[in-house]
Order: sequence, then C-alpha cells, then structure tokens
Amino acid sequence: MNLSLLILVGVFLVIAFRKIGGIPVKIWQAMLAGATLALLTRQIAPLTALQAIDLDVMVFLFGMFVVGEALIMSGYLSALAYSGVHRIHSTEGLVAAILLGGGLGSAMLMNDTLAIVGTPLVLRLAREHRLDPHLLLMALALAITTGSVMSPIGNPQNLLIAIEGPVPSPFLTFIQFLAFPTFLNLVLVYLALRVLMPASFHQRLLPHSVARVTDSDLARLAQWSVLIMLLLVGCKMTRVALDLPFDIRLSAIALGASAPLLLLSPHRLTLLRRVDWPTLVFFAAMFILMASVWQTGILQNWTNELHMNLNTIPAVLGLSLSVSQLISNVPLVALYLPLVGEGHDSVTPLMALAAGSTIAGNLFILGAASNVIIIQRAEEEGQTLSFWTFARIGIPLTCLQTLIYWAYLSWILQ
Repeated sequence: MNLSLLILVGVFLVIAFRKIGGIPVKIWQAMLAGATLALLTRQIAPLTALQAIDLDVMVFLFGMFVVGEALIMSGYLSALAYSGVHRIHSTEGLVAAILLGGGLGSAMLMNDTLAIVGTPLVLRLAREHRLDPHLLLMALALAITTGSVMSPIGNPQNLLIAIEGPVPSPFLTFIQFLAFPTFLNLVLVYLALRVLMPASFHQRLLPHSVARVTDSDLARLAQWSVLIMLLLVGCKMTRVALDLPFDIRLSAIALGASAPLLLLSPHRLTLLRRVDWPTLVFFAAMFILMASVWQTGILQNWTNELHMNLNTIPAVLGLSLSVSQLISNVPLVALYLPLVGEGHDSVTPLMALAAGSTIAGNLFILGAASNVIIIQRAEEEGQTLSFWTFARIGIPLTCLQTLIYWAYLSWILQ
C-alpha cells in the first residue's frame, strides 16, 4: 500500500463515519484534509496539484450555483415547482414525479445542474408535506444519475465519450443503446425506494400551499439566465450532432448563464456570498487527491494484472463501476477511451463505458459529483444523507441496474 492510497482510504472512512474522535466532520473538510496531507507528505508536487484541478468543472459549478441561488432567492423555483406538483396528492406520485422530472431533466441539462437547483426544491417539498427528507433526497440523487446515462450531454463523462469515442450521431446512438434500459432503471429506482424505505411512504393526502414569486426583478433575470443556458446547451447539442469544428465548454455555458445576474442584479454580492464555496473546495481537493493516487501507478498495475479483454461488456461495466469509486468517473473515462478498439464493434463497449461510469454514482456517495453537491447543499439546510443510508439502497440497486444494462447491450451486440 502506498501513502496516497492510504490517505484516500482514510478519507473514505471519515466520510463514511462523519466523525474523528467524536468530532463531526463534513465531506468537504475530510477531502480537504486528505489533499492537504498528500501535499505535506510530498505525494504530489504543488504545481502538479494545481494542474490537476479542472478549471472547466470549477467554473461550471460556480456559474450554476449563482443561477441556482437566484432561482431560490426570487421565489421563482418554488413557484415553478408548485405549478408542476400541485395536482399530485400522494407520496408515491410525488416520488414518481421527482424520478421522471429529475431523470429527463438531467439528460437535457446535465446532472450537476439538476443537483444544484433540485436539492433546495425537494427539501422544501419535504418540509411542506412533512415527508422524510431522506426519501426525496435519495430519489433526486438516484434519478439524476440514472437519467443522465441516456444522453451525450447528461454528464461530463458521456460528453467526453461522444466527442473522443468517436460515436457516430451521438444523440441517436445514446438513445438507441441506452434510452430503453435507462427508463427501466428509473422504474427500478422507484421500486427500490418502495421496498427499502417503506416507512417513508404514507397514505396521507399532500396539501399544497400556493408558492409565488417574491422578487419579480430577480426572477426575470433568473429567467434570462435559464434561457441563455438552454440556448447554449442547444448550441452544444447541435455542435456534437453535426460534428462542427468548434466547442462550447461547460464553463462558457455557466458563465454565459450567470452573466445577467452578476452584471445587472443589485443582489450580485448576496448571490456571491450564497455560492456553495465548501462544495467548490471539495472538488478542488478531490482533483488533487485523486491525481496523487493515480500518478503512483498502482491502479494501472492492478488493471494490467487482471489480463482480461477490456473491450467486453462485463469488463467495461465492472472496471468502470469499481475504478470510478477511486478516481472519479471523468478521469476513468479519459484513461479508458484509448483502450477501446476502433470500428463498428467499438460502439457497444463505448456505450457500456457510458453506462458503467455513470451508474457507478448510485453505488456510493463519492461515485458521482452530483451526490456530493446534493449532500453539501442539504447540510446547509440541516439535512444530510449518511454514507450508510446511501449505500444500503445504492449497492443492491446498482447491481440490478448494471445487470439490466449488461443484458440489453449484450442483446444489441448479438
């Protein structure tokens, strides 16, 4: 065992128990301590650590946090939620609506975006209807991870596969290979929540209090921000579909969307203060710690010692599920892509890579960035999801979801 890997294991344990000697520790604090220890013990050089931080991801999250806070502060998000759920009067219906809305929304707007704006929304619904917040937080987390599988812009790793794969006609290919099993897996999420969290469902009718916009000027700017974001996402979709010789980075989308708020709103300083800075610290620290582990070569050596065909569906799904827990899914995909052969037969392994690296987020908390965003934002409002609560549902669910993708992709390959 090398020191970087020991530090990472220690961080996992702290996040699992959330305490050190009886002192409560937040997720971002555990990750920051791990990255700091890696730097102090010279497991990674300072310049290498800085280079490991993905600025595109950091700027994207910052911009989306600004837009999300504006939607919340103006009351527009609550009003929008009311218009969508005021006819739903059962816990079952509300959970189903979160799963469907979160799943489809993440396929169009990227899962991290849905995590940012969706967390305060489901917590508001939990408070209003006196529901178990863990149920709605789990529904949101599992929905946006699962739903993002079927789209080349559902998450950063899918986008990387669509661009670098290469994947012919990315949107059509993802839909053809992954849409049907993904909808099955969204149904499976609902069934898993019903079976594993039965006490959180009740037969009481859910009353809805009318929610209205509280700051019309801020809401108008927030609407412009959302419109700009949708237009830029549409341009990115067109660019990927037509393979045009330019790119619109995630950071550009986020900055363009947040520009009206930061430039025109008198509440810009309040919005900046309310940005989820601890989550940004978490991601910067995570990039540093994961880079220190990867550069030791220990994970690469383990993979080489397996002596398996890395293009088979079981190998792709198994490795992407397991290794994503250690180095995150985007670095895993970047390192795996060169191992996938070229030609028509490469499409199915690439789709297996998209499914496995994404659905890995349902296994444990650290398997997806969106999980961390949800938990960090929930903790700001006095709620959280423990490692064990998540894993108790995530482990059996992910195993079954993986089997569904395995069976469907194997059937297509025949």
